[in-house]
Amino acid sequence: MTHFIFVTGGVVSSLGKGIAAASLGAILESRGLRISMVKLDPYINVDPGTMSPFQHGEVFVTEDGAETDLDLGHYERFVRTTTSRKSNFTTGRIYESVIRKERRGDYLGGTVQVIPHITDEIKRSVLQAAGDADICLVEIGGTVGDIESLPFLEAIRQLSVELGRKRTLYMHLTLVPFIATSGEIKTKPTQHSVKELRSIGIQPDILLCRAENPLPADARRKIALFTNVEERAVISAADASDIYEIPMHLRDQQLDELVTEKFGIDAPAADLHEWEDVVTALRNPEMAVDIAMVGKYVELADAYISLNEALKHAGIHTRTKVNIHYFDSEQITHDGAEILADMDAILVPGGFGERGIEGKIAAARYAREQGIPYLGICLGMQVAVIDFARHVAGLEGAHSTEFAPHNEHPVVGLITEWLDREGTTKERTEESDLGGTMRLGSQSSYIKPGTLAHQVYGQDEIHERHRHRFEFNNNYLEQLKKAGLVFSAMSVDDLVEIVELPDHPWFLGVQFHPEFTSTPRDGHPLFQKFVEAARSHSAGQAPADEAAAESGQ
Repeated sequence: MTHFIFVTGGVVSSLGKGIAAASLGAILESRGLRISMVKLDPYINVDPGTMSPFQHGEVFVTEDGAETDLDLGHYERFVRTTTSRKSNFTTGRIYESVIRKERRGDYLGGTVQVIPHITDEIKRSVLQAAGDADICLVEIGGTVGDIESLPFLEAIRQLSVELGRKRTLYMHLTLVPFIATSGEIKTKPTQHSVKELRSIGIQPDILLCRAENPLPADARRKIALFTNVEERAVISAADASDIYEIPMHLRDQQLDELVTEKFGIDAPAADLHEWEDVVTALRNPEMAVDIAMVGKYVELADAYISLNEALKHAGIHTRTKVNIHYFDSEQITHDGAEILADMDAILVPGGFGERGIEGKIAAARYAREQGIPYLGICLGMQVAVIDFARHVAGLEGAHSTEFAPHNEHPVVGLITEWLDREGTTKERTEESDLGGTMRLGSQSSYIKPGTLAHQVYGQDEIHERHRHRFEFNNNYLEQLKKAGLVFSAMSVDDLVEIVELPDHPWFLGVQFHPEFTSTPRDGHPLFQKFVEAARSHSAGQAPADEAAAESGQ
């Protein structure tokens, strides 16, 4: 039978519930237990797919094509589990399901209410997502006391009653601030947060107390006394120099022992040697490289979180300190791409909307002309194609119909547009929903032997996750091939997946999002080879892949 750990948060948001839950999942997994993870989000949106990165941060895409909360990225990076559309439920999705049932007459004409109908749907969703795991960690978004979270909190209270306390555990993450002017640690916010939780019928079993520094013993005793939580279950969650150290910090305080003891589970001791190796590699790089990330949301830490982590993972596996320098693509439009001159490599990530697009095209052109290693992801591949079409193939004004619907050379567009240019613009701009209309999830691509892409992956077929609407226009395939662009991978249905330049030290554009499958323990070959190319550029050498190809190896 699956046991459930419900993770809640109090005092303020953004305390790190997702990383705390994922870290606990990593420890329990290292003890040989099967782990599943679920995120419940209290906002009304059906999914985060149409939400602005300025409000929500990154949209994480699962293997089965769901647009989900970024915390699912943490789950997959910490735990060897593959999340799915069953792993993330929003208030909007729950209500949408209940309303569909009401319209079908499933409730036999009864009055549909938050209790029991909404809470029943939440419980059903959680139980379904748990699968056959030994332990399912369920994170509830938002903060205790928010009106939006109440149905979720009521649902997990009911689950504890129905499943029994031996199968359920409540872990509450809270803030213990340090007031510098008085030199005191304040436990009152934690006391009030637990009081709020208890007022709706939930008594936490474990408290994770976020603080800048480790919690003193007297503060832990005080918190335990006023919250009715065992002192040993008051866990200090102090700031760590890197998030991948957190599993060790929590293990050292025997958090996993508290869980297995509460559930009566007999499991081997935690073996975190893989995480210790990750931290050792992070702390002991052999050299550093400077990589430019040219995007539209560079001031937001969460907007490119999977990309940032994927580059860090590549650094772990190449013993490289990767310094990411963020450049707003609008700044490049105004100041020119020469501001990238000191960079060892350039990465242009995905994105939507016209703002800053010419700056991204300029960045791709600069990397191409200056011989700087380049990785374009999704839109980053498309801007590389636009640059090549304009400045190498001589297709003046070439563009994507996403930004210029009536351009003369639409080298990128919706499939319906480049298969039949007539009568499609109205459909796209006036009738189509934005949500759920993209190519999403893991799909196969076939790589052409003898290409840089094949050297990177070392295999003929790959599986990567997608999130985009617009594709390379196959009507321009032969024309750009003759001009020198190499199409090194195609999808099952003959859509362009990877482009590269054969006369460049290292230049790849990929239509998919490889960052979603990179993990600290396993890395990802594309990012590792990109960082190796940056190392070679920094040292003034040809990348290893190019050198091997020239020597016939």
